Amino acid sequence: MDKISSISIAIAWCLAWGDEKKPQHNLSVLQKMYQALKNGEQVPEEVSFVIDAVRQWEKLKKPENFPNTLDNLKQLIEKYPILWESKIGLVYGGATKIKQYVFEESKLPDIRGASGLLDRINLVDLPAFFNVIPQSSNCNYSIQCQEVRKWLNDNFDNEPNFSDALIPELIIYSTGGNILAFCPAAFVNDLANAIEKRYTEETLTANSCAVGEKFRLIETRLGLLKNNIDETFWLEKYQQEEVYKNPLVQACFGKLIEVSQTIENFIKHKSFNELTTKLAIHFNQRRSGNDSENRPSRRYPPMFETHPYIRRDESDKRSSITHLTHLAGQPYLSETLIRKRRVGDRAKTGDYRTPKWYQESGFKWEAGIIEGWLDKFEDFLANNSEQSQAYYGINNTQKKEIKIPQSLTQLSKVSQGYIAYIYADGNNMGGFIQNIRTPEKYQEFSKDVENTTKYAVYQALAYNLCPRKIQGITEPESNIQDGDLIHPFEIITIGGDDILLIVPADKALQIAKMIGEQFEKILLEEPEISISPIKIIGDYNTEEKLAEPNKFHRFSQQVAGHHQCKLSISSGVLITAYSTPIYYAEYLTNQLIKSAKKYANLLKYTDEKNQEIIYYGGTVDFFTMKSVTMISSNIEEFRKQALNIESRGAKLKLYTAPYTLPELNKFLQSLQALKEAEFPKSQLYQVRSFLERGKRTASLNYYYFRHRLKKGQPALEADFENIWCLAKTNKGNIAPWMYDIKEEQYETIWREMVDLFDLIEFSDTKYPQLSSMETAP
Repeated sequence: MDKISSISIAIAWCLAWGDEKKPQHNLSVLQKMYQALKNGEQVPEEVSFVIDAVRQWEKLKKPENFPNTLDNLKQLIEKYPILWESKIGLVYGGATKIKQYVFEESKLPDIRGASGLLDRINLVDLPAFFNVIPQSSNCNYSIQCQEVRKWLNDNFDNEPNFSDALIPELIIYSTGGNILAFCPAAFVNDLANAIEKRYTEETLTANSCAVGEKFRLIETRLGLLKNNIDETFWLEKYQQEEVYKNPLVQACFGKLIEVSQTIENFIKHKSFNELTTKLAIHFNQRRSGNDSENRPSRRYPPMFETHPYIRRDESDKRSSITHLTHLAGQPYLSETLIRKRRVGDRAKTGDYRTPKWYQESGFKWEAGIIEGWLDKFEDFLANNSEQSQAYYGINNTQKKEIKIPQSLTQLSKVSQGYIAYIYADGNNMGGFIQNIRTPEKYQEFSKDVENTTKYAVYQALAYNLCPRKIQGITEPESNIQDGDLIHPFEIITIGGDDILLIVPADKALQIAKMIGEQFEKILLEEPEISISPIKIIGDYNTEEKLAEPNKFHRFSQQVAGHHQCKLSISSGVLITAYSTPIYYAEYLTNQLIKSAKKYANLLKYTDEKNQEIIYYGGTVDFFTMKSVTMISSNIEEFRKQALNIESRGAKLKLYTAPYTLPELNKFLQSLQALKEAEFPKSQLYQVRSFLERGKRTASLNYYYFRHRLKKGQPALEADFENIWCLAKTNKGNIAPWMYDIKEEQYETIWREMVDLFDLIEFSDTKYPQLSSMETAP
């Protein structure tokens, strides 16, 4: 027989296992069937009925085989009763409140360790439940996966073993801190409990949640159905005008643009997506503390008792249980913090031997194999010579000489004492997922987004950074000294479409811009930078070109019409001193990413045909905080009160962020022109101070100082004034302002350029043009 897809193998396995914890056929028969399906061979006679059911199930994937009437649906069930009678388990779960756990401590090794431990559970431990051994050029996970399966079998007693009921093909995806997987129906609750228990036992304090449900086999193709099939809401009823115009129905199926779309719209929504939506609702309910039927309560999170006369650990939240006098800083650590520190050390060094301090502490818990993000980044460089040369240089700097920063202090020493937090998240993911009809497409989508996100980050780091010499370090206990080369970044996490990085301030905006551009470009299957290995098979581009992109950008230069990627990334970038408390930096970065995503959602207009035109591209919001006391409440409130003023009847907005990606590119172009013009700093700050005195005063002083420049006037005129400051109603120029007709106000990028003038650096290195959407016709 022909080979079938991995999802079809998963369905066949669940059907052959049956509805009980004990398989309905001998386990050896099931294993023979499994191997036969993988190799495209004949399956044992006892389970041949399963293959017939799977073939019928596969046919339902095609829209033309969708039963258009309730009678056709009933006939299908009568003809193939196994589609109605057989149940399939579906489980969804993962870590929650991730940033709360990761940023609980303020030191970089502990943050690195918390992130590494969560990644290990999601990418190694949970797939190991399903007998998946991750492939890596740096690590051999075989022994660790065996130990995880032993833990699973010891904690969930079953005959045969629990792990025998799970095969690799059952996993739909396991990325971004979450897992979605099929399983035999009887193991739904056990698998959900195992996911939650693994997170708790390994991390002690991290939050996790998992839910599961049994569904009929036919529901995985046709969506949720009523127990009494005659009561099922089906296409005939949906096509009635009073029904599809009902607000409740529109909330579920969407608003129809044309009546002829009823069939297409109904088929699109009655699919596997209804099952995942139901699980997502149950997930949110359980995460909020509601009890689940036949499941242990999740209402009471792990608590560690403290005592007023017992020393607290470094987070000041739990009692310390050890004092490590021979480590730098002589830290007091709780058990939770010890695990983070142990994983952080392993992720940093890649050394799998137990360190002396951990041996002497007497703890038996083992971190397992931890593959740090730097190891994965170096693997990427090893497979891509162009990016490797860009990062290491033509002379290919000796990798063994490059060290990993142990603290934010060390990281800041390569960038004037300033660092940047970049938090990026995908746009329109939920909307795109709602149009995915099958588990096969879910699997493809997950892999596409995971690969695209990782490679976009790796490329941005490779092309914008290189190993740097650390200067001005005064930490005698550290193994990093003045003159040592370090990797000037820290990848906290890359999960699904979520990205959290710490990078030097001088390249933060370039990195954020390139991540957004490459994310879209790779999904559009137009990578101009060779990347290996990656294969994007989805169709993510819009059907029609964006005809008037300038309606979404505030600069004056014309942009060519282009196809948009349906998915994009918005980023929040906080540039601040290394001494800023991490919890506060994370709090502000969250505000910036929300601001960027909010701005992305506002980029739409109605054209002449009364059709809504949406801009799907990425956005970036950034904020430069040179003093912790600069903001007393939040960034939005600070901007509203301090940077929005009224002068002589004109509304003035003294900032421009957030930016679209093309706008950010023009902003950097203007900033580079300003630096190359050698504009005196005193005059820069003077023009900035004049912004508050009104539009004319600021313009008069800008032009006065600009005409006194000995060089750079043409560049400023071309790359700043003509890009941003052309008048909307005549051929004049209103630098340093631009006019927002919609909001009837003046705004300027000058303040943001001055804030970044000493921090952002530009190199002469040219990398391939990354975004065709920024090229004028």
